[in-house]
Parts: sequence; C-alpha cells; structure tokens
Amino acid sequence: MLLLALAIAPGLAIIIFIYWKDKFDREPKRLLSFSFLLGALSIIPAIILEVCFSNYPNSIPIYLLSNAVKAILIVGLAEEGSKYFMVRYFLYPRKAFNEPFDGITYCVMVSMGFATVENIMYVMDSGMQTALLRMVTAVPAHATFGIVMGYYLGLKKFDTKNQNYGLKALGYAALLHGAYDFFLFINYYPGMAIGAVLSLRYGIIFSRKAILLHQHASPFKTVE
Repeated sequence: MLLLALAIAPGLAIIIFIYWKDKFDREPKRLLSFSFLLGALSIIPAIILEVCFSNYPNSIPIYLLSNAVKAILIVGLAEEGSKYFMVRYFLYPRKAFNEPFDGITYCVMVSMGFATVENIMYVMDSGMQTALLRMVTAVPAHATFGIVMGYYLGLKKFDTKNQNYGLKALGYAALLHGAYDFFLFINYYPGMAIGAVLSLRYGIIFSRKAILLHQHASPFKTVE
C-alpha cells in the first residue's frame, strides 16, 4: 500500500498545483476526472504503437541515431500522440475549454493519468528506490510535456492567426519527451544522465513561463 501511495502521490500533487494555478475560471471537477481517465487509457495505444515499431531502430547501424529515433519517433511520438488524441478530440471541443489556460489544464490532467498508470507499473515492479526517483524525475517530466502541449493547444483555439499551433503542440511535446528519454537510453555512457536532468530543467523553465503567459491571457482575469 505504501508503494501504491508513493506511485500515485506525485501525479496527484501536480494535479492540485495546476488546479490552483487555474485562477480565473476553474474547470468542472467531473471533466477533470474524465481527463485523468482519458490519460490512463491513453497508455494502451501508446504501448501498442511502441511494440509495433520497437524493432525499427535496431535496423539503424549508427547506435546513437538509432537511440534518437527510438526516443523521439517511437516513444516520444507514440506517448505524446496518444495523449494529444485524447485532448484534441474529447476535451478541446468542450464548451468548458473557454480560455487559453484550459489547454494546459486538460493536457496536464491527461498526462498525469498516463504518468500515474505508468508510475504504478514501474514502482510496483521495482520498489521504493524507483518510487522516490520517479517522484522527482519522470512524473514531473510528463507534467512538463503536458504543459508544452497545452500551451500550444491553448493558442490554437484562441489565436486563429497561426493554425500550425496544433502541430507545434504535438511536435514540441514529443521532441522534449524524446530528448529526456534519449539521455536515459544512453545512460551507460558516463555522465549522460545529466542530459535528462537538463531536459527536465528546460521543460520546467518553459512550463513556468507558459503558465504565466496563459494566466495573463485569460479573458476572465479581473481588471485591477
């Protein structure tokens, strides 16, 4: 039970944080719960896609390139693509999606649904050390991927001047996810894990700016 609690806790903490940051027009709790469930379900197509294409990188003779393809085009694109599909087709059309920050809210909820299921699988298999490590790495990383995606989906819905925002939402989230995983895949080279830490740091910096920008852009913000 302790391991299960540790596996669930980081995702729950991030959900509460994003809900608190959505200051001006908070989303219905039922819809947020639905978003989390969609994220949990999105792990199924992601696993299927990863399994179907898992042998492709092995055909690439250059080792670092094969790992980059696996990290970005297989894992990153499959996982972020599955999340994107859930948000774009089940949440984006909702009337409750009525301000730019909602893109961040819904994408993070879906990401935390995905990350929580994934975290339970890893933690229950590998134990306490994995639970503590992923609490400060993998789960926050998934949150940053969700914020990147949500930032651009928020722009897509409310800034009609640039319809490439949808492509950016998926592409940048998959690229950031892939960069994080790439350094973990080659971790047996000394010091390579620092690349994953730097990727996570960049994601956090971007996330802080994205949250502030969409807070300021809210049409529900009270004029002081």
